[in-house]
Formats: sequence, structure tokens, C-alpha cells
Amino acid sequence: MTVRFAAVAAGMVMAVSSVCQAQDAATAKLDVELNALAPSQKGCMMTFVAENNLQAPINKISFELAFFNDKNAVDRITVLDFRDLPQGKKRVRQFDMPNVKCETVTRIIINDTPVCDGPATGECMKGLVTRSQISVPFEG
Repeated sequence: MTVRFAAVAAGMVMAVSSVCQAQDAATAKLDVELNALAPSQKGCMMTFVAENNLQAPINKISFELAFFNDKNAVDRITVLDFRDLPQGKKRVRQFDMPNVKCETVTRIIINDTPVCDGPATGECMKGLVTRSQISVPFEG
């Protein structure tokens, strides 16, 4: 009877462990928030807040972004280097976009992560969650 109980208990521990690992993978995400747009001498200063809640630190990451103008046309596509994103930490990144008028930016989309050094292949885009704190939509 004791051997049978031990086998059942061991099976239950393995099942709970598998569920916990699946939940951790499901909640593993890379949050990127468009926080502000502000006119600058060059054009438009864009402020982002990023938090890496993936299973690994990110040593280097860049995002390819498409900027839409007030005619809902793609105004430009550019790659922004967010540098490193330690696991579980928030980082603020600012980019001064030359020749961009903030008032004409109507939407920003993350097309891709051309560089994502640290997590498993594809995890940066798979875990990407975007949001905007301003009226300009920000999508991933």
C-alpha cells in the first residue's frame, strides 16, 4: 500500500510541475509600451517602456517598426535598438526620430525583432505584448 501511495504521490507531483511549467511559459511575455511622443528639434522624441518577462534575459534586441501617417499610409520603416532587457526589469528607451512630426503619426506597428539575443529563437515575437499610453495605437 505504501509503494502504491508513493507512486501516486510522485505522479501528482510531476503533473503539478508540468502544469506550473506550462503556466510559466504561457505568462512569459515581452511587454513593450508606447509611452509618449514629444516634438523635438530633430523631429519627434518617442518614449517606450519595455519589460522582459520571458524565460531568459535579452542581451540585445531591436525592433523593426512601421510608422503610419495621417493619410493611413506607411511613412517609414526603421529599426530601433533597445539594447539589453534584463529579465524581470523595466527599461525606458527614447529615440529621436528625425524629420517626423509627432502630430502626423497615427499608428505604429512592430513588424519584427531582427535581433533577439538571449531567448530561444522566435520567443521575442511570440511573447510580444504591446500597448499604448497615448492616443496613438501601438501594435505587435
